[in-house]
Formats: sequence, C-alpha cells, structure tokens
Amino acid sequence: MARLRNLIHTQYRCSVTEERVDWYVAAGRLPIEGLPQIIWTNGEAWREVNLWALQRSTENGLSLDTVRSNMSSMLSYANWLEVTRTKWWEFPQRKADRCLFRYRGYLIAMRDEGQLAPSTASQRMRDVINFYRWLLASELLLSEWPLWTDQTISIRVPNSVGLERTIIVQSSELSIKNRKANALRLEGGLLPVSADDRDIILEYAAEHASWELYLLLTLGFYTGMRLGTLCDLKVSSLERAFIDPDQSGLYKIAVGPGASPSVATKFGVTGHVWIVKEHLNLIRSYVISPRRQARVQAADDKNKELVFLTRFGNKYTKLKKERSSAINVEMHSLRKKAISAGLVVFEGFYFHQTRCTFATQLARILLPISGAVNAIAIIKEALLHKNEATSLQYIKFVEQSAAKAASANEFTRKFLGLGDKCKNG
Repeated sequence: MARLRNLIHTQYRCSVTEERVDWYVAAGRLPIEGLPQIIWTNGEAWREVNLWALQRSTENGLSLDTVRSNMSSMLSYANWLEVTRTKWWEFPQRKADRCLFRYRGYLIAMRDEGQLAPSTASQRMRDVINFYRWLLASELLLSEWPLWTDQTISIRVPNSVGLERTIIVQSSELSIKNRKANALRLEGGLLPVSADDRDIILEYAAEHASWELYLLLTLGFYTGMRLGTLCDLKVSSLERAFIDPDQSGLYKIAVGPGASPSVATKFGVTGHVWIVKEHLNLIRSYVISPRRQARVQAADDKNKELVFLTRFGNKYTKLKKERSSAINVEMHSLRKKAISAGLVVFEGFYFHQTRCTFATQLARILLPISGAVNAIAIIKEALLHKNEATSLQYIKFVEQSAAKAASANEFTRKFLGLGDKCKNG
C-alpha cells in the first residue's frame, strides 16, 4: 500500500552561473512543517503529485490542512492504482478504459455499497480531477485527445442588497454528484445530542474511558472547545483564567494566537472561552495529579506545559491538526463497548458533536431571554466563530426544532382524535 508522509521542507533558491549551480536557503521563507508526500509501495516517491502538493502549500491563502486533505484523497487514488495495477497516465482512446473513468466507477460502487460516504466520494473525485487539471496546465501530461469533457455552467448569486452577479464554473463529466436534501446541518455536518444523552455519555465515559478522554468530553460538552484547542491547552492558560465580570462562577480562558500563552484555534481566531468554576477546578486537580505528572516526565520540554499528554508524553494532535489518532482510537473502542452494552446513544457519536451540543444548548437558553440578534453575538463570542453565519445556523436549528416538535404534537393530537372518531363512528 502507498503511504502518506509528512515532511519538514526547507525552501531553497538556486544561483546559476556559467560554471556552477549553487543552492541557498530562501530568505524570508519559513520551512513548511508537515508537507504531505506520497510514497509508493516500492519506496519511490510519486514525484508529480508531490510537486503539486508543494506548489499548493506555497500558494497564498491556502491552508496546509487543505493540502493535507487533497493528498489524503490522492493517497486513496494511489492505493487503487496499485491494487488494480493501473498507470496514472493510462488514457486510451476508449473512455471506459481510462484510469479516471474506472476510478470514478470504483468510487460510485463503494458509495452505493455504503462503504464510502457520498460527500467523501465526491471530494475524492474532485481532488483527483484538480490534480489532473494541474498536470495538463503544467504540461507534465500530454494527450492526443481530451482526457474528459468539461462543460461551463453559469450560476447567479444575489448579494446582500439583492443585486445578482454571475459566476462561471467549469464542471467535468467525471464529477460525482452529491445531491442532498435541503436540511439544516451544523458545523461539520453533525447534529447535537440531547441533554439526557449527553449525561449518559459522560456517565459511561467516567467509568469506562481514560481520565483524559472523560475530561476532554466534559470540556467539549460544557465549553464548546474544538479538539485541536483542547489538546493545545496550556497549564498557564488555566492559571490565568479570570472571573467573568458579568457572571460570578463563570471563568474565561484566553485562546488563539493572540493569547498568552497561545492556544491553537481554527482560523486563528483569538478570544475567550467560558468555563464554570467546577470544571476549572476539575482540570486543575488533574494537572497536579500523579497520573499527569508521570506523563510530563516522559514529555519533551516543548510539550511539558500542555494540559493533556498521551501516556508516552506526546501531544494528542500533531502538525496543528484538528484530529487526533489517539483520541479516535479510544473513541472507537469506547463506542464499540457502549453499543455492546446496549447504549444506543453512542451509535454514530463523534467527538465534534460535543461542540455543537454545547452551542445548541446555549442557543436554547439565550433565545427566550435575549432574542435572536443578541443570541447570535453571544454564540459567536463563546464558540469563536469566524463569522455570524455559522452562529446563525444554531439559532435556525433551535427554532426549527421547536417548530417541528410543535407540529409533530399537533399532528399526533389530530391524528389520534381522528382515530377516536373512527372507533366511535
């Protein structure tokens, strides 16, 4: 199987003279930490796709996480190429025999069998198409005939004042459609769990999960912090927590690149997260516990300040990612054990649902008190959203949930009433 490796890439510039070529470290260019590169099973690098990743990682405004996501799709494609013994440049005249069309059929089959989410299949195909577009534009791949057929689509988008502008997009016949019902989804496309289910999850985790996972779940449910932020939380962040001047018993912790110490946040948003005194004291007691101190002893100096460490003294997340393989493994084990014990609330439960559960509960509390406008502002501040549009999703979700519940109750009442009439009639 092909592998994906993250490298530290130092950028160089070359100086060419008549006699020699000299290489110098590029001034003002920082090393790229965690540059994703694909290695074939035989140990050789896939040079073309790795060059694509390098070029994209140096583009302004493009996150390295986006490049990693693209390369994850390319890794799946590379594994398919190896399993089927197909060359990535195989484009015979017959379309059905071309590598991209065959791979598209494979993704659709995986999706239809339920082994691949529709959104994942669409994303993987989209990334592969973009890679081949780059190959053609760079003239690293030449063909006597078009590799596929494109069509141009005009999309009209109204702006905030009602005026429309037209966006021209290019669509490929290779694209895999991912049509969804127009249902409201929250961050990450996930749905919150109820307050009762939250309590069941935490109660079970307290008895069957590690202390670290239980604390992470608790903080996720009651502060709304993302996993990447929680795993980058520093001891001094807790020490510098201060009481919210507007609410006694509620503390604020500074996070973001502008905080001191800095704590990783998505999109680099700097702000404060709320935490109640009970949970703050719980985390502080964990910090000084023998269990954590043993992990600190095994940690490198740069990680000793972290609140949460693995049993080997490592950071739970690497390369500023929002995901943690260690947490994912333990969550999978906990979920499997809970489902075997008959706890259906764990079916399809993921860590990120702790965040949207907190935000939903907060929205339910705020709406009757402050109204939608003020609720959006408070949710945006508490969840460190980049814009109000994300916060508005929670308001709409709560309002729609209430409307659906009322409609369901009314329907049930009238339906049962109709049934009673039928019995009496």
